[in-house]
Amino acid sequence: MKATSQSPAHDSWPELPLEAWQDTYATLHMWSQIVGKVRLALSPKINHWWEVPLYVNCFGLTTSPIPYKGGIFEIQFDFLHHQLTIQKNDGDGRILALAPRPVADFYRQFMAALGELGIQVKIWKMPVEIPNPIPFDQDMQHASYDPEYVHRFWRILVLVDAILKEFRAAFIGKVSPVHFFWGSFDLAVTRFSGRRAPEREGADSITREAYSHEVISHGFWPGGGDIKGAAFYAYAAPEPPGFVQHPVRPPQAFYHPQMKEFFLMYDDVRRSYSPRGTLLEFLQSTYDAGADLGKWNRKELEKAAA
Repeated sequence: MKATSQSPAHDSWPELPLEAWQDTYATLHMWSQIVGKVRLALSPKINHWWEVPLYVNCFGLTTSPIPYKGGIFEIQFDFLHHQLTIQKNDGDGRILALAPRPVADFYRQFMAALGELGIQVKIWKMPVEIPNPIPFDQDMQHASYDPEYVHRFWRILVLVDAILKEFRAAFIGKVSPVHFFWGSFDLAVTRFSGRRAPEREGADSITREAYSHEVISHGFWPGGGDIKGAAFYAYAAPEPPGFVQHPVRPPQAFYHPQMKEFFLMYDDVRRSYSPRGTLLEFLQSTYDAGADLGKWNRKELEKAAA
């Protein structure tokens, strides 16, 4: 619904209660990891793992073109028609229905479809960034797919993607694309100060690469653990002294000491008269806190005010 003077902008932001779709969320998370690992296996490595994520598009989430033997192919989650498409640049392709089925069945059918298209790839079958992982080819536990809630989730991603891109555009330093990380299942954008970060003691190779430079990152996540619903987040790495105590907006935002992130619940944004304005306020105020306390060279990193 288009916002008018009689219709607040929040009317177009759908509800997404975690308890209503958490089984579907868990299943879709595993499916996205299977697809994402194919992109990871076949794509040239880019700094900070930027060859890994998926991207929001007009149908759902896409890998973008993946190089393979002198050509390209693309894998897309279509959340309008609830199907997975694999398309090669020679015109050949396959379509798989997105419907309730175990992860193990999805894995076998998806890998078989790639094989039929002449795409040979091996991926590590163990999920990442979740507790108690089950190898994809053995996972009969996660088998839910509610098309209504998947469509709602994608509609939110479309709205958030546009606002994160608007926020991104004000930064002229190094900044990531707005991209969807299938490991943590979040849509994110990350700004860089341009300085190297102190090496994290005991960090694995993935973490060392992700946080080799000073960053302030923002994103949207469906929730889990202590965060009992969809939420927006912001963090600085390394976290500058005073970040925890620094006031941020809107007043509903809060700092989680164990996760070391600021959060703003999606419902607080959705219910506000201007979700876009509320979200931009959160993004800007948390960035201001991290950049000022971290002594970033903001004059050189940001566009001059018009």
